Formats: sequence, structure tokens, C-alpha cells
Amino acid sequence: MAIKIGVTGWGDHDLLYDDRIAAGDKLSAYASHFPVVEVDTAFYAIQPEKNYRKWLSQTPENFSFVIKAYQKLTGHDRSKLTVPEAKALMEEYRESIQPVIDAGKLNAILFQFPPWFDVRKAHIQKLKTIREWLPDLPLALEFRNQSWFDPQYKRQTLDFMKEEKWIHTIVDEPQAGENSVPTILEPTHPDKTLIRFHGRNVHGWNRNGREGKDWRAVRFLYRYNEKELEEWVENLMKLEQQTKDITIFFNNNSDGDAAANAKQLIDMLGITYENLNPRQMDLFNF
Repeated sequence: MAIKIGVTGWGDHDLLYDDRIAAGDKLSAYASHFPVVEVDTAFYAIQPEKNYRKWLSQTPENFSFVIKAYQKLTGHDRSKLTVPEAKALMEEYRESIQPVIDAGKLNAILFQFPPWFDVRKAHIQKLKTIREWLPDLPLALEFRNQSWFDPQYKRQTLDFMKEEKWIHTIVDEPQAGENSVPTILEPTHPDKTLIRFHGRNVHGWNRNGREGKDWRAVRFLYRYNEKELEEWVENLMKLEQQTKDITIFFNNNSDGDAAANAKQLIDMLGITYENLNPRQMDLFNF
């Protein structure tokens, strides 16, 4: 079993970079620390193929990408697409990431759905349709609505994900009502499991864009302590009996904590990653 640990994006993790490094070189430096990254820019806009080709050239052969699904495909912008419009958009999105697929560096596509995406027939059908449109790709599913894991639906949700070959995105996040989901340590895909650490800032979790431009800075402001990560070392020991590969991302970067926590967990697990990019001038002592 392999455990790959990284962080969301590569631009804002000051811990990893020398002050003199150019923005365009940060991914190369990032890939000297971690074997995987989450491409969150793909959520905000379908990236041109040239971007992916550049990112591929900056990372070593065994590096992999988890690419977030475009927000119009998950309904975050609340746009009402017809089925033909949605299918055309999905085709455009797939074409954009084709270089990553061809290079064998696609870890998964992450479909993170908004808080209002609750358990109902129309939403279940949407998940089926997405799987039909992308039948050959690894798709990870993350809910933000608690209804999917209500006692009456939890077993059905997990069984559905297994049947449709959705990768379960297990989360560590604040338990703050219907717009958060519990940590459920059950893989649903025979090969892959994704874990995302969002922090445990209960008071900041339900902030949203209507409360000012800095709401994300509050929402993900959290640093995991050693005891909390020790709990996850135990969780991972259980999960490794049920899944072949685990990919972990820390998303708690409001105050630069994600990279530090990711490094900490790597050390606690005794992991040494081989074949990363070389460190430049031995500037880093992690």
C-alpha cells in the first residue's frame, strides 16, 4: 500500500519556498517535498492544456495530480445547464486534462459538491450521469451535505459509491451542522481512497462568500496538534487493510499550516519519498 501526502495548490505555502523563488518555479520546488498535489485552480476555470503540459514538465515521473472538477460541473455557481450543455462542458474539461491522463499522472478527479447538494433522486442521477460520461477515469466524491450520511441513508450512500466506482473522499472537518459531514473510515473503491484535512474551526466553517472576501481565511484557519494527528495514524493503520492506495491533502492553509501539518504527518508515519525533484542548494531542512 502507498500513502501519498500533499497539500492543496502549490502557490501559497511559504514554508516550502525561498523568498527569491519565482511563482512559475514553485511547482518544481513543491515537487521536491511532496509526491502529489491538488489542482484547485481547475475548480475556478477550465485550464488550458498548455498549463497542464507545463506542470507535467515541472514534476518527476512518479508525481501525480488530483484535479478538482470545474465548479459549473458541480453546481457551485448554481447555473442551470441543460444536459447537452453539461455534456459539452464535461467534454471540454476532459480535453483540458488529457495531457495528464496521457502522462499517467492523473491520481483522480475530485468532484466536491456544494452544501446544498443533498441526498435526493435528481442528485443521485447526476452522479450516475457523471460516471457514465467519464467511465474510464478515477473519480473522487466529496459531499458537503450531512444528509448523505444520515443513519437512514449512510449504508445506501456507501454502497452506491461502491457500485458506481466512486472514490470515497474521507474528510476531517468541523462538525458544524448540515453543511458538514462526519469522518467515515470506509473506502468505496478497490484501488484508491482520498482523505482531505480541512481543519476543525467550527466557528468559521459556515462562513460563506456573502460575509466578505476573507471568509476562506477564517474557515480554514486551523493547525492540527500532535494528538489529533496521532489519531489519524491509527485511522490510517485501519484503512490500509481496506484499500490499496491512500492520497492525503491538507487544506488548512489560512495561516500557512497545511504544509507544516503535512510534513508532520509524513514524519509520524516514517515515510520517505523517493524520486522527488532535487532540492535546490540545500536550502530546506525538513
